This record gives sequence, C-alpha cells and structure tokens, in this order.
Amino acid sequence: MSTSDLTLAGETLPAETSETVLSDADLAALRRAVEVLERPSLAARLSAAAGAPLDIIGRSLPAPVTEAVSRSTEVAMRGALRVALATLPRKELVPAEGEGLGAVAAKAEGRLARLLGSGDAKHKAMAALSGAVGGAFGLATVAVELPVSTTLMLRSIAEIAREEGEDLETPEGALACVQVFALGGRAVAEAEAGSALTESGYFAVRAALAKTLSEAARYAGSKTLLDQSAPALIRFTAQIAARFGLVVSQKVAAQAVPILGAFGGAAVNTAFMNHFQSTARAHFTVRRLERAYGAAAVRAAYEVEKAALGIA
Repeated sequence: MSTSDLTLAGETLPAETSETVLSDADLAALRRAVEVLERPSLAARLSAAAGAPLDIIGRSLPAPVTEAVSRSTEVAMRGALRVALATLPRKELVPAEGEGLGAVAAKAEGRLARLLGSGDAKHKAMAALSGAVGGAFGLATVAVELPVSTTLMLRSIAEIAREEGEDLETPEGALACVQVFALGGRAVAEAEAGSALTESGYFAVRAALAKTLSEAARYAGSKTLLDQSAPALIRFTAQIAARFGLVVSQKVAAQAVPILGAFGGAAVNTAFMNHFQSTARAHFTVRRLERAYGAAAVRAAYEVEKAALGIA
C-alpha cells in the first residue's frame, strides 16, 4: 500500500532529505491535473449539454426527488464498491443483506479483465444510451439508470488508473477508483455544516477520505471472504456517496429540464462521463507522480501550480 493517503490520514507528509524536482513532462502533466482538480467544470458541461442556464443546473431539487437521488446514490456506490473489490485476487464476496449470491459469486481470476472490459468509446456510448433512457422516461428511471451509469464510469476509471500504472489488484488501488466519485465536484452550501467533506481542495478532500479509505483497504487486504456489510466498507461507501450525491443532483437537475428528451439525456450522461474521466486522469496522474517522486515533493509542486492559477 502506498503511503500517500495513509500519511494524509495522520495529516503528515514524509520528510524529504533533499529537494526533488519533477521532470518537464511530469510537471506539465501535474499542471493539467491541477487545472482539472481545482477547477471542476461539471456544472458548465451539464449546462451546455442540457441547453439550460447554470442557475437551473444548480437549483435545489424537490424533497422527494432529493430523497430518491440519495437512495439511488447509495445503491450505486455499493454496486461500485462490489465491482472494485471483485478485482482483488483470491477474494470471494459475501452479499450484503437483500442481495443474491449470484451478484457476487464470480471467481477472482479474470475479474480485472472483465472490469476493464471495453474501450473508452464503448463506455461513453453505453453511458449515452443509459442517459437516453433516463431522458426519455424522466426522473422515474433514476433508481435504475444511476447504478448502471456509475458502473460504466467505474469501468472507464479503472482503465485510466491502469494506464497511469495503478495496481488494481491491491485494495488501495481498487478503492482509489471508487474514491474518484468523491473528487468530481465541490461541496455546496447545503452540505452539512462542519463536515470534513465540505473541504473543497483536492488534497483536503483526500485527507477527509483517507481514514475510511485506509480502514477499508486494511479490511479488504486482511480477509479472504469479504462481507460488504462490514463497518469499514460501509463507512467508506457512505462517505463517498455523501459527496457523489451532490454532483448527481446537478445531473438530475439537468435531465429534468423540460423537453430535454432522449437526445438531451444522452448528452447529459456523456458530459457526466467525460467529467469523471477527466477527474480520474488527473487523480491517477497525481498518484503516479507520488509513487515516482514522493508525496511531499508532489504536494509542494502541486501547491506552486495551484498558486499560479490564482486559486487560494
């Protein structure tokens, strides 16, 4: 397990004996990552896809819709966690209460290949198709469409992670894919006051998630039989779902625009997929650089690039 997120959990960074300088190519990659992670553009993308003003995308949803989105987000995150943990070698999953054995009985061998599955273009096409269904039939399909599109995004995220050198057969590597769903947006005023997840910077969010991620990774790494109802996994899933739900609400608001229809729903889902693919690429670029140069050196370079963008 890498030390980057584990040290974040203790709010410390490893000491460097000498200054480490990133190569020009890696510094350029980090600069692109900072731009994506510190200036998320989801609302603008959804606004363009839906042909609606930004204030509509950011509006508060009716209470019944908000509750439905919250429930659907939790289901989607449980499904994403199940898929992510299924990539780990020699693991069998115990289904959570109410789930059938068929959902988790596949053997570990070959799971990584099945997770990655098809290429980027096919992931986007399938996401667009699920969005078209949601656009055609409205908010009533959220409970079905969101878990499907989330799983499709996770497949694409995992493929990007592998391209950036992430070992998806380690618990931390697999869970880092799920972590991306918490990095795709910024907390809003309606978020619980004082919650750690109201932190908005990339490293602040990682620090807020680090404790539950490391606990979940330790649990997954120490068990041959994984129980999805284990407290460590439930805490991690709940924390990711709380933040992911904020951006899902923006997506649902975009899909609720009158006369959007199937075509608009497909466009919204494609924008949603593009956003999380960009976030994943940036996140796993940072993690790749941390493995190469050390967490402290990358953090220092990140802060320099962030300041250069004029971001406090």
